Amino acid sequence: MKLIALNLPRDFTEDELAKLFKNYGNIKGCNLVIDEKTGKSKGFGFVDMALEHEAIEAIKILHGSALGKSKIRVKEATE
Repeated sequence: MKLIALNLPRDFTEDELAKLFKNYGNIKGCNLVIDEKTGKSKGFGFVDMALEHEAIEAIKILHGSALGKSKIRVKEATE
């Protein structure tokens, strides 16, 4: 199941994003969206989790949780 994580800190790395979601299950991959001009995060990224029930658990726990100075949003990614 592919998830989108929004409102991430701008200094967040792809490795940190992977670690955050690995706490809830296996991930097939993740990518942080990077601004081409600045080389910094745009504040959101995608995580592809191997099992749907693990993805649902990650959404329940991470959505609205504090990360840095803000609360992140996590939901299923739509095409």
